[in-house]
Amino acid sequence: MSGIFGVVSKNKNCMNQLFYAGDYHSHLGTQFGGIALSGEKIIRRIHNISSSQFKSKLLEEFSSLEGNKGIGAISYEEQPIYVKSRFGDFCLVTNGWINNWKALTEELFLKNFSFSEISDSRINICELVSKLILQKKSLTEGIEYMYSKIKGSISLLILTKKGIYASRDKYGLSPLIIGKSREGFAVVSETAAFPNLDFKVVKELLPEEIVFIQQSGLRQKKKGNENNLKICAFSWVYTGFPASCYQGKNVEKVRENCGKLLARADQVKPDLAAGVPDSGTAHAVGYALGKGVPFRRPLVKYTPGYGRSYLPSAQSVRNLVAKMKLIPIKEIIKGQKIVLCEDSIVRGTQLKNYTLTKLWGSKAKEVHVRVACPPLLFPCIFNYSTRTKKELIARRVIKFIEGKNKKDISRYIDDKTSKYDKMVSQIAKDLGVTTLKYQKIADMVSAIGLPKDKLCLYCWTGKF
Repeated sequence: MSGIFGVVSKNKNCMNQLFYAGDYHSHLGTQFGGIALSGEKIIRRIHNISSSQFKSKLLEEFSSLEGNKGIGAISYEEQPIYVKSRFGDFCLVTNGWINNWKALTEELFLKNFSFSEISDSRINICELVSKLILQKKSLTEGIEYMYSKIKGSISLLILTKKGIYASRDKYGLSPLIIGKSREGFAVVSETAAFPNLDFKVVKELLPEEIVFIQQSGLRQKKKGNENNLKICAFSWVYTGFPASCYQGKNVEKVRENCGKLLARADQVKPDLAAGVPDSGTAHAVGYALGKGVPFRRPLVKYTPGYGRSYLPSAQSVRNLVAKMKLIPIKEIIKGQKIVLCEDSIVRGTQLKNYTLTKLWGSKAKEVHVRVACPPLLFPCIFNYSTRTKKELIARRVIKFIEGKNKKDISRYIDDKTSKYDKMVSQIAKDLGVTTLKYQKIADMVSAIGLPKDKLCLYCWTGKF
């Protein structure tokens, strides 16, 4: 999972805007944060942010970096990469994942390409993108060629000495949005970066669209294809920042809608509604509004500095983050019938061991878990998140019920079947909750407010 951002300023230095644009994307990753600036020369800085925040890593260098245009990324791998080529020097950042990276790497080896950005025995996806682009006569042609070769999803920004190329992935799975201010332009994954930097949205890129951003304005290099749009529904349910908007739909508002629909379908009469901080909070607010019960905070997050337990790659790190970031308030929990709203249940280990344990340990009377999306049944094929089916609690439960890995799970996907009910009942038993209910796919789509065929629902349906 990554967030990318860029700024082109009419002023001599855009570092202030680039710095804060990056900071507003920090929730999208816990591994690396990097920027590149172009002025008299191109400067690049990359930091490991697994143990401290993006802004604290760059703060010491803030006053010494200068350029009137720049790009950056918060990412699972080291970005930006710096390339010297026949097109001149440029820097590149990407957002997404390439499923056929091994085959493409072997193909490039046969053409005498080599790779230098290696991490955990895997090539850097950003570097692979650059090698594909370099095979054509221009950056624009190279980006189009890259889209034709990859299986997956890549959005990107390319910083040159003249400006920034911005292109959204061929399905529009991840947003890429351009804003304008008196001082110039910005392009971001998260519009939450815009208000405090005085940018107003002027364009949301279409799938495969390529735009060149300069001080003088925007120049379209390739038209996009609106018919290809399949934006990731998980952007609203979990990954996005509350103040951001994608396709004109605000994240916080969608989450409140999710909560209201969960409440409408629920027969439980709780004493209070609560959310697992932070991304479950707005779902709980919506539930409380829809049910007419108090919204309260029996669990509080100690500091925003703690990352999301979903993101770190090591299970031990996920467990530590999950355990330490939430503190229970026994005075609110004891003797209460609690509806706990969660954005999603992926592996289930943190929810069971480090969230529910705290509620039961504080003498909750009942704990009813309400999940803002359907059961996750397929690992994402378009972004760096869950990589295998066995990581997903719903898949583990299906295997337990069937006694084997079942290829056809259509009856578990369909929320009107007895198989679905049995799966949910077993997950509830494994978690140790009073009751468990998931959002229906139709209700989640309704909460977002876009046509179903404009959304990627792959991780719930296995179809794209």
